[in-house]
Amino acid sequence: MMSSSVSFRITRTAEDLAETIAVLSQKLIKLEQRQEALECQLQQQKTAQAVGDEELAALEGIEQQLRDTRALLETRADDLCLDEDLAA
Repeated sequence: MMSSSVSFRITRTAEDLAETIAVLSQKLIKLEQRQEALECQLQQQKTAQAVGDEELAALEGIEQQLRDTRALLETRADDLCLDEDLAA
């Protein structure tokens, strides 16, 4: 009778271990899925940031071109004023 009691405890312990392993496996799968989703989100944010940096650089280039154009226009306007003053 003692051997059947020991056998029952071993079986019960093995079943508990199997259930615990199954639960831990499911939690691990969920954590891996969550990690993958976070990595994907991070990659999207990095991509968006890179696009933002490129757009910012392009806008800065346009701003510099506008400044250069204004400077040229002011220089040209000053030259025209001088030409008019000399003609008068």
